[in-house]
Amino acid sequence: MSKRIVILGGGESGYGAAILAQKQGYDVFLSDKGLLKDKYKTLLMEKNIPFEEGQHTESLILNADEIVKSPGIPEKAPLIQELIAQGTPILSEIEFAGRYTNAKKICITGSNGKTTTTLLTYHILKSAGLNVGLAGNVGKSFALQVAENNFDFYVLEISSFQLDNMYDFRADIAILTNITPDHLDRYNYDFQQYVNSKFRIIQNQTSEDAFIYSLDDPATTKELANRTIAAQQYPFTITEKQLPQGAFTHQDSFTLLIKNNPLIMKITELALQGKHNLSNSMAAGMASRILDLRKEIVRESLENFENIEHRLEFVARVHGITFINDSKATNVNSAWYALESMDKPVIWVAGGTDKGNDYNELMELVKMKVKAIICLTKDSSKIRAAFAGVVDTIIDTDSAEQAVRVAYDLGKDGDAVLLSPACASFDLFENYEDRGRQFKAAVKSL
Repeated sequence: MSKRIVILGGGESGYGAAILAQKQGYDVFLSDKGLLKDKYKTLLMEKNIPFEEGQHTESLILNADEIVKSPGIPEKAPLIQELIAQGTPILSEIEFAGRYTNAKKICITGSNGKTTTTLLTYHILKSAGLNVGLAGNVGKSFALQVAENNFDFYVLEISSFQLDNMYDFRADIAILTNITPDHLDRYNYDFQQYVNSKFRIIQNQTSEDAFIYSLDDPATTKELANRTIAAQQYPFTITEKQLPQGAFTHQDSFTLLIKNNPLIMKITELALQGKHNLSNSMAAGMASRILDLRKEIVRESLENFENIEHRLEFVARVHGITFINDSKATNVNSAWYALESMDKPVIWVAGGTDKGNDYNELMELVKMKVKAIICLTKDSSKIRAAFAGVVDTIIDTDSAEQAVRVAYDLGKDGDAVLLSPACASFDLFENYEDRGRQFKAAVKSL
């Protein structure tokens, strides 16, 4: 009799896991407590995969041999607790898909910079002519690609929630961009639990594998002091001048030193500017050189990469006021990077669903750079409490259109309006993409 697998959550990753499970001969059932998007419903019906939406029928779920869980479902959910209590294995879609591919896997996690680093790495591998898939938190689901393609390499962006349900999966190259407090509501407000989660990116690695990490990140270096790392280590830093192996800067250049074979580039030649993007470029460049890709390809790719939507994305300049969409900044650390990169007086559009934010980290930058704060949220109390004595003008809005109009009215020639919310989007928007697109549409209609 075939093993029964139940997929909880019917978004991109859930649908992909269902397709792969069916292909591998499992008895598959998909259950989503919310409503499925029409495209997934249609595809599931076409493939004759049984599913339900708007509910979780326990009698159809608790009899599973294995569960593949959407990363959005917290472990605290009663149904998950019941499954754990009866000993049912619960996997992430990445763990499940990893069973069925022999491709080399370059896996990227971190609180900030992981999407940019993932897309940069994918861009370099693609430019080198490799047969490569892009998956995880970006691109199509990993499971779907394993089911439908035969890639030699995968570049995977992996969140802490996905890592939490990964056990046997092994990254050939693991990249940890940094660790700063984020999603603490899912980790009992215990930062160490979140750090432990991020470090699962290196579980099962051997001396044949590579671990790329930031030497400038205090949480990472502190944790490394307490761990034995099996993989070869490749640190990157924008503060140190020399390393025996890894990436480092010197004056206006940076060096990628892999296997005693340096690649040196001018920082100004990089497509992505700013300190955080220098780190992202170093990490992606090192992964590519560890794979022995030609220096010329790596150099050209780092020079011609185009930035991603919703990450410090220039929208328009209207009457001398620059509008920037950084909707992907869903935590304080991301907003810090955005504010740090601003060289104009800032009207800062912030707020949303707070994830246990500590705004003190932003205080010095806000004092130096922010002339007004526009709260785009249902509840601005925490932002107001943090910055009331620092910024004179704090205004509440409840739509992207209203926020943009108020910002425009406050702005002067030479100002920047920066949407960098430091919060999740779910109080007023479907997701950060929806928030960013509504912001851009509102700017274009000025």
